[in-house]
Amino acid sequence: MSTTWILVANASSARLYANQGPKKGLQLIKEFDHPESRGKGLDLVSDRPGHNQGHGNGHGAFVPATDPKQHEAERFALELVKELEQGRGSNSYGRLIMVASSPFIGMLNGRLSPQLRGMLSESIEKDYTRASEKELSGHLEHCIYL
Repeated sequence: MSTTWILVANASSARLYANQGPKKGLQLIKEFDHPESRGKGLDLVSDRPGHNQGHGNGHGAFVPATDPKQHEAERFALELVKELEQGRGSNSYGRLIMVASSPFIGMLNGRLSPQLRGMLSESIEKDYTRASEKELSGHLEHCIYL
């Protein structure tokens, strides 16, 4: 029986579980915390907006290309996908289930390699990061025998 990894995440925290097969339950492998994603946008920017020389008489303010909170969420998504890639590379699991809040699930899906995408059996758009293991098991019973 192949091991299944279950990633339960939102933009600021995640838990990675393993399931070894029917009636084996969930085993917590690792917890992730990314407090930067919870920060206020202004707290994430190091300084006031910069100024750039405009064409003409006025000056314009530099506006960052992405929202600081979104940037931090994207960094966290990259960190989680890296962890999944390491597990895939070491053959730690054969099947992957991702459960994540919207729009964070899209950030994760957008960073999956073709190999990881091939291992993904379920992608669930829900935020179960505060659910207990028992509650999580109930939510996942449709896609895995716990």
